[in-house]
Amino acid sequence: MRPALLFCLAVVLSGQARAASELSAAVKNDYDHRLAAMFDWFHRHPELSYLETATAARMARELRRVPGMTVTEKVGGTGVVGVLRNGEGPTVLIRADMDGLPIKEASGLANASTAVQVGIDGVESPVMHACGHDTHITALLGTATRMASLKKDWHGTLVFVVQPAEERIAGARKMLEDGLYTRFPKPDYALAFHVDADSPTGALIADPGIVGSSSDTIDIIVHGVGAHGASPQQGKDPIVMGAEIVLALQTLVSREISPLSPGVVTVGAFHSGSKHNIISDRAVLQLTVRSDDEAVRKVLLDGIKRIAENVGRMNGMPEDRLPEVNLAVESTPVTLNDPALTARMRAVFVRTFGEETLKSQPRTGMGAEDFAYFVQPELGVAGFYFNVGGTPQAAFDAARAGGPAVAGHHSARFKIDPEPSIRLGIEAMTVAALDLLKPASAD
Repeated sequence: MRPALLFCLAVVLSGQARAASELSAAVKNDYDHRLAAMFDWFHRHPELSYLETATAARMARELRRVPGMTVTEKVGGTGVVGVLRNGEGPTVLIRADMDGLPIKEASGLANASTAVQVGIDGVESPVMHACGHDTHITALLGTATRMASLKKDWHGTLVFVVQPAEERIAGARKMLEDGLYTRFPKPDYALAFHVDADSPTGALIADPGIVGSSSDTIDIIVHGVGAHGASPQQGKDPIVMGAEIVLALQTLVSREISPLSPGVVTVGAFHSGSKHNIISDRAVLQLTVRSDDEAVRKVLLDGIKRIAENVGRMNGMPEDRLPEVNLAVESTPVTLNDPALTARMRAVFVRTFGEETLKSQPRTGMGAEDFAYFVQPELGVAGFYFNVGGTPQAAFDAARAGGPAVAGHHSARFKIDPEPSIRLGIEAMTVAALDLLKPASAD
């Protein structure tokens, strides 16, 4: 390479390093003077899905403090949308979910939640942020603050989405149904991140392809004919029929889809009966169904209906009393990272944070994420979803040495290290947005 080119490259790299350092210092200042207190408040005051009224109000108030931000509340229920315009250019959506879970916190943290709330099902329960959504919304505020301060470096529109009910995988769809892509600028790109308790702080996981399985919640109502337990011939036992359904469902994965295509059919609850010697007239099965592509998803869903109804027929139930298979609103398709966008964002992360920061995390289960609704192929929105490490490496080392295991997501002991998680989340989201919205002259 000629000396002149080497000099130009050195100048560019020096400028990138300086910009990254300045961003890190600014985010550190934001965290110390505002965001740490915000996170603490969110962690102490979690709210259940669809009921995030105080969280939404606080997020709307904080977003309105960002210069130039236009804020709309009650989108798709409790959702909040902030729009920041800065001339002509692409539109980038940045999403954070905000709901907590019906779990009593046992993290041992000084700011552990003591909140109790009645959910939409009418059941009162303790509530905690057991999946890091308090981290996500705090980082969204930090990203909005940084992007507003850097308007000289980008052109276009930012849409900040504070989404309800991710834990019930329905909030994204409700926001879309309420006009997210018609009442507000439709994005060219949609970005989101999740803090990851299974990865060390300082790590970014930005893998191409599938980042979340499809998920469908299904209720099967098995009708029977009640009778005395000593005279079973006088009834139709819904518990026996339910048990036959449970066993037959296992053949869907083992015999009806390819062994190279993952799928899960889990019966998580089976409710029926009231006493030892009474044959009930009703049983209810609650299922979760997972897959990694729409063809497999259809095979599983169609098969569940076929099996349930035919078990009813096999047991002599009339056509108007066959088991009912109801697909609940808790449903989401597969979440896929756009290949070209993912490659572009990975390159941005490597340039900014170094190759050692970018990690790969093998999937250990078929978790789902309703961010998928924002980036369905027919919408023409390229999506990128990444993870930010949330647990100090020392905690993993201690666990390997025989110490306490690192608690995973949805555990009562869940906890992450907020400062490095939030700060890296802000920095990563900011450099991603800056790259997507950079002026043409910067290419």
